[in-house]
Amino acid sequence: MQKGKIARVMDKGFGFISYEGSDKDLFFHMNELLDTNFDDLKEGDEVEFEIAEGPKGPNATQVKRV
Repeated sequence: MQKGKIARVMDKGFGFISYEGSDKDLFFHMNELLDTNFDDLKEGDEVEFEIAEGPKGPNATQVKRV
């Protein structure tokens, strides 16, 4: 599992995670959250996640707040 922080949360059910080793934020969708309610996420929250290749590039899956 990778570790990172919520960089941005968008109103439409998705957001972005910043993590060490990358200068680009990683996209995540609310359907990939585990044991976490999307409405409870805030910028700066620490999360664990996996990285998968999606149709538009890498994205975060199995996202869980730590």
